[in-house]
Amino acid sequence: MTALQAGPVLVPVCRLDDLVPERGAAVVVDGRQVALFLLHDGTVRALSNRDPFSRAFVLSRGIVGDRGGRPVVIAPVYKQAFDLETGRCLDDPEVRVPTYDVVVDGDVVHVTRSVLPALRR
Repeated sequence: MTALQAGPVLVPVCRLDDLVPERGAAVVVDGRQVALFLLHDGTVRALSNRDPFSRAFVLSRGIVGDRGGRPVVIAPVYKQAFDLETGRCLDDPEVRVPTYDVVVDGDVVHVTRSVLPALRR
């Protein structure tokens, strides 16, 4: 009998050229809203679209930039900064939004079904 390899399941969500650099886009993965960001260096990051402070699904509409060299999105409602790599809120280190691994295969962007957990809120 052969053991099955367990691993994250990749879900195709869009084409790479559907994403605008330094702008967010919202997609749905297994009923969860995910915010995608194509950064100026060509990497794609994904985190939950839900802002834990306003409780609105708006992070994909935030302003992309950096703080101390870390790529961030600034939430459009109350202006907290979220690290696009870790999901951690830089203004309240006890808060983190869920993040998703991203794989770009050719011109297709895939997001993992597994999610790194949020903290608080």
